[in-house]
Amino acid sequence: MRTSFSDNLAGLLALLVLFCAVDGREASPATQVFLPEPSNRIFEAGLREFSAEAYGETVEALISAFERAVGKRLGPSVHGRAALKVYSDSGAGLATPRPMVSAIITALERRGFERGRLMIVGLSIAKLRSAGFIPPLSEGGSTFESVPVLALETGSYYDPEWFYDSPLPARISSNQALDESSTGNLVASEADRKSYLAAPLMFDVDFWINLPACTDHPVLGVNGALVNATLWNSSNTQRFFRSPATGPAAVAEMAAVPELRAGMVFTMVSLQRYQFIGGPVFNSLYTVSEPRVWLGDNPVLIDALLRERIDRGRREAGFRMLPEDLRFLAYAQQLGLGSANVSLAEWVAVNAEVSDSR
Repeated sequence: MRTSFSDNLAGLLALLVLFCAVDGREASPATQVFLPEPSNRIFEAGLREFSAEAYGETVEALISAFERAVGKRLGPSVHGRAALKVYSDSGAGLATPRPMVSAIITALERRGFERGRLMIVGLSIAKLRSAGFIPPLSEGGSTFESVPVLALETGSYYDPEWFYDSPLPARISSNQALDESSTGNLVASEADRKSYLAAPLMFDVDFWINLPACTDHPVLGVNGALVNATLWNSSNTQRFFRSPATGPAAVAEMAAVPELRAGMVFTMVSLQRYQFIGGPVFNSLYTVSEPRVWLGDNPVLIDALLRERIDRGRREAGFRMLPEDLRFLAYAQQLGLGSANVSLAEWVAVNAEVSDSR
């Protein structure tokens, strides 16, 4: 049953409220380094191979092209720190490629950052370790190529005064349907209502880079740029992954938090491997690989383009395509996070390896 959620955004905003602190931390948020309004530029680079050397060349070309376009260099500023938000939550088979992360670290080091002043942020210790971002237990430590790795699930990197508040409880019994008719009758405790936000990305860095991988998702449709920046970036959010009623709204509203949004300079996504059905649990039978990397400051447009890739994979494999109306994209667009109209994409090829076929 459709409700007024997509027709009445004001009502949706009244239902899901973000509470932010006024405890002094807001005096030094992340430095805004991108343009005030997201653009429709998508910088695209091809990869001659999936090696560290090839990623190094490609990443430098993409970042340099972005800097020329916006007229700013990604060097240290107020905090002298930057962060990389990686994706590892589908497991070792499908994660942000480590060679790409290494290349970004090198590119930022070239621009004046010390490795110890960078940070890699992920959600799960176990998943970060399985994806190779945290050393094995036998070796100890919590760094990746001398860059500290922060696992948000430890709870050490959430500020108790900064959280997203929703009436949807964290745990729902299996016989309670997650639809608009049932969620209104569920009662959540104060603790269950709160999803704490990643404080380091809001207050401790000059900027952060969003590095998703891509899968489909049974509730949201696309598990990509916006979801990596929100539900895989906060506490107590598994409830939204199960809720078609409030999940899309949570993604859009969390992405619109000014302190979080201001620091996200761009999204970079490699198409080395993405999954078109069965996600977010990794299944190699339903993955596609393309030798290309995208960079853009409009995560909504990037997710819309990833949705096209997912639909293409489904169509070629004989599966039903995603629903035409993905609510989290519509909500994000209404909140000013960027356009989801793929026909508006302004493609900028940055190297000779870019293929003409999109």
